[in-house]
Amino acid sequence: MKSLKIYILLFLLPLCANAQNKQNLSVIAYYMGDDKQIDKFDVSKLTHIIFSFCHLKDGKLSVDSAKDSLAIKHLVSLKDKSPKLKIMLSLGGWGGCEPCSEVFSIAEKRTVFAKSVKNVNDYFKTDGLDLDWEYPAIEGYPGHLYQTADKENFTQLIISLRKELGTRNELSFAAGGFQKYLNEAVEWEKIMPLVDRVNIMSYDLVNGYSKVTGHHTPLFSANSSGDSADHAVNYLLKLGIPSRKLVIGAAFYTRVWKEVNSVNNGLYQSGVATNSVDFKDFETSFTKENGWNYYWDDKAKAPYWYNEKEKLFATGDDISSVKEKTEYAIKKKLGGIMFWELTLDKNQNGMVDAINSVKKSR
Repeated sequence: MKSLKIYILLFLLPLCANAQNKQNLSVIAYYMGDDKQIDKFDVSKLTHIIFSFCHLKDGKLSVDSAKDSLAIKHLVSLKDKSPKLKIMLSLGGWGGCEPCSEVFSIAEKRTVFAKSVKNVNDYFKTDGLDLDWEYPAIEGYPGHLYQTADKENFTQLIISLRKELGTRNELSFAAGGFQKYLNEAVEWEKIMPLVDRVNIMSYDLVNGYSKVTGHHTPLFSANSSGDSADHAVNYLLKLGIPSRKLVIGAAFYTRVWKEVNSVNNGLYQSGVATNSVDFKDFETSFTKENGWNYYWDDKAKAPYWYNEKEKLFATGDDISSVKEKTEYAIKKKLGGIMFWELTLDKNQNGMVDAINSVKKSR
């Protein structure tokens, strides 16, 4: 009888561990909306909302407008009904960190900024900061200053922020999911012990500057040298970074190219990047009537669409791929899954619902 109890216990242990990992999985929404749009979504399915974006003004963290202030205050008020929800502020964004390299190169200015972050968090009663500097040490937004010293300065910035924020506020950063960023932008071994997580932007891996189509947000690399969520995760795990501090990203939008020939249904073909389509508009945009066909790359675990008549190609995440990413995050014991951006989702039966269904499944 005793041996039977031991057998049952050994059988249940991995099931309990897996259930606990699912429960602890963070679901992190970047949010660019106002104080009203958020009420269309069920925030109980989220663990974090990151308001996007704040910027640098006179070397301090600045909320840009009264409208943004209202939005942040309303987000914080959601914690009355969802007390475990974390509301964070994000600095920067694509094109939003032009002075970062210069300001953060000076120790005194890093200290001033860190103190301002604490003051803003204290004022709004928000829960921390997400740094979205695109990018330290490597080229990001065209024309923005970047320099080799950014790599060490980013580390010093993290040190200053953690010192000011203590352990009450969370600290994270958004990282490019492509190899050059992984290799050259930040000092991983020095900063990861100081932050709560890194939000890996495992999207835009084929971006709007590319003249060749491809998967912009693949879970797995379609070839040995290709960027993907899995490639970035494995790179960081090999550095010894705990899996619980790694968060992979999903894109609630497609990237679209025009002038794409029909070889391989438009995948890996030359083209001209044009617009994007929000996930909430997929059902009315990517229709057979409009000339679109849907395809699934089982190696990359990624969808794509091709319109032969119009010579258009689209790549992004959908319900199937975001479920794959959530399953992957649970299997790899990652800290969570994040996405850009909540207002691009459907209010019902959307991407957040798909993530939640996997997280809650047994």
